[in-house]
Amino acid sequence: MIVHEHTNCVVIVAHPDDETLWAGGTLLMHPDRCWTVVTLTRKSDPDRAPRFEKALQQYGARGIMGDLDDGPEQEPLRMIDVEDAILDLLPSQQYDLVLTHGRWGEYTRHRRHEEVAKAVMALRESKRFSAREIWMFAYEDGGGKHLPRAVETADFYTRLPPEIWERKHRVITDIYGFGPDSFEARTTPRDEAFWVLGKGK
Repeated sequence: MIVHEHTNCVVIVAHPDDETLWAGGTLLMHPDRCWTVVTLTRKSDPDRAPRFEKALQQYGARGIMGDLDDGPEQEPLRMIDVEDAILDLLPSQQYDLVLTHGRWGEYTRHRRHEEVAKAVMALRESKRFSAREIWMFAYEDGGGKHLPRAVETADFYTRLPPEIWERKHRVITDIYGFGPDSFEARTTPRDEAFWVLGKGK
């Protein structure tokens, strides 16, 4: 759970909307924390970038965008390039709490999610940045057999209050503009779960 020591918090994600899908409820339930959301892609996207800024207003968060390649081919990126991009975007190199992608991503499969997770882990291991705790999104889709679900056996698992989930879902549909039948709208988890780096997985 987020405690009073978690003051300076950052969410590091591959895409604008990942912060909402996988951690939006957590942000909404802790508006008293100092949240920064860093997304490594879509800074030059004329549609997604302004929607990201509007989404952050719902969380009272500061946002920073990068422009790493996010083409449909999903060509692998050099890990050092992902690490450097994260460091270039972060306004600080010291945080109480980092939320980021799970090392296997949240569904089968998105290379950028996995690359961000590995880069965050490498940065901490090499002491290029400091985090009291790193929580990694804990979701799975049964190898593509169903929509992503929160892992009930993760280190932290929370059932979102209905009003929090509704606010989160509205960010996906009303602000990001995903239709009701879209993957994003159908996926928006009612539960949120995290692995704590160094515990469990």
